[in-house]
Amino acid sequence: MTNELPLIAIIIGIIYIMFKKSKVFRYYAKFLFFLIFSMISATIFMPIMFLRPHDYRNALLPAWGARQVAKALGLKYKMQGKKNIVQDEGTIILINHQSFLDLIVLAEIWPVFERCTVISKREIFYLWPFGLAAWLWGTVFINRSNKKDAQKAVNLVAHTINTKKAKICMFPEGTRHGGSTLLPFKKGAFHIAINSQAPIQPIVVTRYSFLDHKTFQFNTGSNVISILPAIPTAGLKVDDINSLIDKTYAAMSKEYEILNKET
Repeated sequence: MTNELPLIAIIIGIIYIMFKKSKVFRYYAKFLFFLIFSMISATIFMPIMFLRPHDYRNALLPAWGARQVAKALGLKYKMQGKKNIVQDEGTIILINHQSFLDLIVLAEIWPVFERCTVISKREIFYLWPFGLAAWLWGTVFINRSNKKDAQKAVNLVAHTINTKKAKICMFPEGTRHGGSTLLPFKKGAFHIAINSQAPIQPIVVTRYSFLDHKTFQFNTGSNVISILPAIPTAGLKVDDINSLIDKTYAAMSKEYEILNKET
């Protein structure tokens, strides 16, 4: 072991120099740090999670861990609009999608909104141990390739929202995008909202100005998480889905533009 110490010191020194001198190395190193320690925080508490499987409260400890990882990377989040949170009722929480760093946003809202969970494609479940941990904290997995199975899952989600007053977190853009405007919204979340007659709770996160994939920038930074007033869906039918999408998109897009100008 003594003979290995100089080699270890040399490796650490090279990593330190590369981290300080190369923004490309720093960019990938930070993402790797986030990935590794987010995975650890998601799975290390699994023995405790088994005491109450498929329970939303299981996500509170991994969420705490993810927030510590964010702090280590110099990322800060300020939340506003808590007075708009729908109480004692299931809701569809819609969030703009920028990066897989959005896991931090989920970690921030999990303790604030009670009974939160997410919908994920079924393939994620088989990425153990993370997939098992995700199931333990209540993730609903959907087989997107099979429309019949997907519809069953949508019905199940609607039932869960109504009976357990669950808060389902979804990204309506459907893909990661960090541009100056939001992408058009997919219909999936709105089908669930109308099917369950649950209100939509829009959440807008400011643009990740600290992150630029084209120039390999991953700096420290601050972001705002803005909780908007809920949009009711009671009485709406499938024929109303386009107008509901337009209304939600307009509210979130306007807030996104205002927040980015302010910050």
